[in-house]
Amino acid sequence: MSQEIVKKDIATIAKNLGEEAKKFEGKTILMSGGGGFLGKYIVGTLAYLNDNVFSKPCRVISVDNYITGARHPHFNYQGRPDVLEVWADVTYPLPVREDVHFIINGAGLASPVYYKKYPLETIEGTVFGVKNLLELARKNKDHLEGFLFFSSSEIYGDPDPKAVPTQETYHGYVSSVGPRACYDESKRLGETIATIYEQQYGIPTTIVRPFNVFGPGMSHNDHRVLPMFAFRALNNEPLPVHGDGHQTRTFCYITDAITGFLLVLLKGKPGHPYNIGNDENEISMKDLAELFTSLFDNKISYDLIAYPETYPAGEPQRRCPDVSKARNDLGFTPHVSLKEGLEQFIEWCKNDPSYTQGN
Repeated sequence: MSQEIVKKDIATIAKNLGEEAKKFEGKTILMSGGGGFLGKYIVGTLAYLNDNVFSKPCRVISVDNYITGARHPHFNYQGRPDVLEVWADVTYPLPVREDVHFIINGAGLASPVYYKKYPLETIEGTVFGVKNLLELARKNKDHLEGFLFFSSSEIYGDPDPKAVPTQETYHGYVSSVGPRACYDESKRLGETIATIYEQQYGIPTTIVRPFNVFGPGMSHNDHRVLPMFAFRALNNEPLPVHGDGHQTRTFCYITDAITGFLLVLLKGKPGHPYNIGNDENEISMKDLAELFTSLFDNKISYDLIAYPETYPAGEPQRRCPDVSKARNDLGFTPHVSLKEGLEQFIEWCKNDPSYTQGN
């Protein structure tokens, strides 16, 4: 049942892309971070297009060093002639000798717990990673059609309430020496590097700033709020809500998010950043916990707790995207409501062994 949910979601992404997906036909796509949550869906979507849409298959080179990524049976592409999975570290140049048409730079440590644990690796993976992949793009300049850099909504820091919903023109309110700086500032510098390569060398770079993506395939120990809530709820444990629970987020279901990311790559204006998320479901963490309990027939509870030592201080109090630029330039529109997405996610979790206590 749970694998069928993943298959259905991947098919939905391919359908959402429509004719734009044909730009990948017969091309070679390099995906860094291919073993991560988002990377697995992108690789899966391209494999689905090969099986169901393309006359001439595309070739996917998926690279990851698995510092946080992990293999999952619902995203198994081993043995496919069109997907080459490679252990590699993007902090070093990749020895790719074939022509590459699209580069998707999704490598990085996105969980606050992990980037507090691996601060230097977070910086190096982003800054050295984007530089090395952009140099690879320069070598493929005659063939390259698109370069996508995965940035983050964290580059906005804790925005002024007047700047929420937040547009791409907002410059951010970020500390360069704070506990989250290794992630925030490396993403900001990554954007700068990508922009310079577009301006100096004509590399067709685009930048995506995701806002809290969720869905099947998230690891139960990802340390982000929705998999943590799901794991706790399925094991009859109270949901931990940090602080007073008034901090807000928006949540974008995986089918909408991956569609948006690939549209940025295929249709975005070179050198431009794009917010991708759901702008219609800003919710406080306290209200999110209450919604979660309602989906479990109120058989679970939640507790307000102090922030643990493993979680970096300085959490943004509000996070909500303005996606009008993506709507206007790309035709992007999120379709899945928070409740609908949570129902799908929880149904998947119920049938995934990793969400059982002790696994």
